[in-house]
Amino acid sequence: MDGAYGLSDSRIETRVISKDLPALEQEIVKCRRCPRLVKWREKVAREKKAAYAGEMYWGKPVPGWGDSKAKVVVVGLAPGAHGANRTGRMFTGDESGRWLYRALWKAGWASQAESTGRMDGLKLRQVWITAPVKCAPPTNRPTPVERDHCGVFFRQELEQLQEAKVYLALGGFGFDAVAQFFHLKPKPKFAHGAEVCLPGGRWLVGSYHVSQQNTFTGRLTEKMLDEVVRKTGRRAGLSPGNR
Repeated sequence: MDGAYGLSDSRIETRVISKDLPALEQEIVKCRRCPRLVKWREKVAREKKAAYAGEMYWGKPVPGWGDSKAKVVVVGLAPGAHGANRTGRMFTGDESGRWLYRALWKAGWASQAESTGRMDGLKLRQVWITAPVKCAPPTNRPTPVERDHCGVFFRQELEQLQEAKVYLALGGFGFDAVAQFFHLKPKPKFAHGAEVCLPGGRWLVGSYHVSQQNTFTGRLTEKMLDEVVRKTGRRAGLSPGNR
């Protein structure tokens, strides 16, 4: 979904959240503030997809993960119902994740080409992966209030990633979320390959989302994704690593 992030300051929760990333992860995982999202994620976890009928679903909010010293922050939309909501790791266990982690592996930023679960041994180098919304939403469409609730977590997360140089937004939703975090006015227009200079010499880079809607139709090809990852690496001052 390439919708606007649209934070409404009057609805944003202002309570203090734990500052360090491990404590923030605990805050995220135990969150139950959005009744619709709680009901949906737990329903999916109970009923399951036939292909995963024998698996125990995560069924909780999904925190970001990766290298806390990351120079690149990959920003999606929200966990997939049978991907991250099943495995407990962002962009893991579905076709979107296969595209993303393969591209990161080719760039030398991931230790393996596929992410299958939280205990698969995958390590990320100089990359953190997250989303502005932490629970799987019905039809991939969180409401404005749900986005506002998660916006507190998202801001705290980005504030902790102090080594970040480039934010690679997969889709307009993540693109707008980063622009909102940096208070960009006028709001930059999302496009695949778009580059926006941020305060402090940082950059926002746009890419079409790695959703099946884009990859199956050819709107996003593997070559296009690899090129935008290389562009991100150049902006972050990263050279290809050793696989």
